[in-house]
Amino acid sequence: MQIELTGKKALVTGASRGIGRAIALSLAQAGADVVITYEKSADKAQAVVDEIVALGRRGAAIQADSANAQAIQQAVTRTVETLGGLDILVNNAGIARGGPLESLSLEDIDALINVNIRGVVIAIQAALPHLPAGGRIINIGSCLANRVASPGIAVYAMTKSALNSLTRGPCSPARFAFSEGSFCRSYSSGCGALMNLNPAVRQACSGAQPSSNSE
Repeated sequence: MQIELTGKKALVTGASRGIGRAIALSLAQAGADVVITYEKSADKAQAVVDEIVALGRRGAAIQADSANAQAIQQAVTRTVETLGGLDILVNNAGIARGGPLESLSLEDIDALINVNIRGVVIAIQAALPHLPAGGRIINIGSCLANRVASPGIAVYAMTKSALNSLTRGPCSPARFAFSEGSFCRSYSSGCGALMNLNPAVRQACSGAQPSSNSE
């Protein structure tokens, strides 16, 4: 299925590598202009921007730690200023930390909550005033939200379960209906189905119905 996103403007968080990079390039290939955020890997982020530009689209990279509320808010503002608007927000940034629950440090717990939950909420809050009718919010979750493979990942899994609830909660009333043709969707990463992630995200960004919303 060919997805047409020409003229659309997207922000993908945590996109200097991995899934975020693949999503950013997939959106650019479909015609969207794309801004990405990164925390530390400036060179890798610039390489992604260069690939976006090589596809004939506008691209930019913004340093923003998703645990930093002000940085995320500023990233959304700068995206709107750079691209002249915002149609698509992809909340991809996330971290994974694990270990025995009884010894997991408060620092690790705070980091997981701040990046995987609070950072997403703040990004959505910042983006909503700019999104037009038909805009899209895509939240990248994890298959571990529903299938906790070991006790050592319980807190990480908790944050991804919260992300699922966030997607179904604030995104359910009025124009944020979590249903077919919805404004807000969550996609799971991992568990052997990453090959299907990009087409699903591209379909969701265009308003088409994806073949699957979990993995």
